[in-house]
Amino acid sequence: MEAIISSRNLTKIYKMGDVEVHALRGINLEIKKGEFVAVMGTSGSGKSTFMSILGCLDEPTAGEYYLDGEDVGKLGGDQLAMLRNLKIGFVFQSFNLLSRTSVLENVELPLLYNSKVNGKERKERAVFAIESVGLSSRLDHFPNQLSGGQQQRVAIARALVNDPVVIFADEPTGNLDSKTSIEVMEIFQKLNQKGITVVLVTHEPDIAEFTSRNVVFKDGNIISDVNIKSPKNATEILLRMKKAKEEHE
Repeated sequence: MEAIISSRNLTKIYKMGDVEVHALRGINLEIKKGEFVAVMGTSGSGKSTFMSILGCLDEPTAGEYYLDGEDVGKLGGDQLAMLRNLKIGFVFQSFNLLSRTSVLENVELPLLYNSKVNGKERKERAVFAIESVGLSSRLDHFPNQLSGGQQQRVAIARALVNDPVVIFADEPTGNLDSKTSIEVMEIFQKLNQKGITVVLVTHEPDIAEFTSRNVVFKDGNIISDVNIKSPKNATEILLRMKKAKEEHE
């Protein structure tokens, strides 16, 4: 299976006055098409810096990064913007939805920058993405009319709409309660089962248990990289929770 993500000796050094902070110390990592990977580590471990470089939001000080076979370091600003828009879907902890814009318009947003998609197709693709996260009855709602979990579903639909090669999710359950977090992980598991590559940053070990590979950072290094043989099944857990609630009532 080909590598969607390949980092070779990635280094990132921040200069704070006279002090050099080594955020990444020569990271070598491959993520293959169709993997579901959790990137873990405490605050300051380098995981967020690594994610920013993978998402083409930041540049390494040294080393190489290939996304879907493309050498990202050789791309100019416009090419990088196009790569981000066409090949990457982002999901953030804080949802990052436009508050005065409907669910449908929020999800259509990345397609506005895709000149190959006309208005009719843009709407069709946005509706399809919203349906895929179970929110087809909320197309005309605004973010403040939705729960936190529903807003995160909209953010996931927006990440999907351009049919990206990889979805990067940065602490996507950080602002959600435990049941809603499992519902969000169920969506990611279903997307992954369809062949979408998902890379998720989390500091919560119980969330990482829903993924199939855990990569742990510490002090700018990868200290462990483990395949999870039998990840937790979000659908099964939600069914058990529902059954237990019904029995309790």
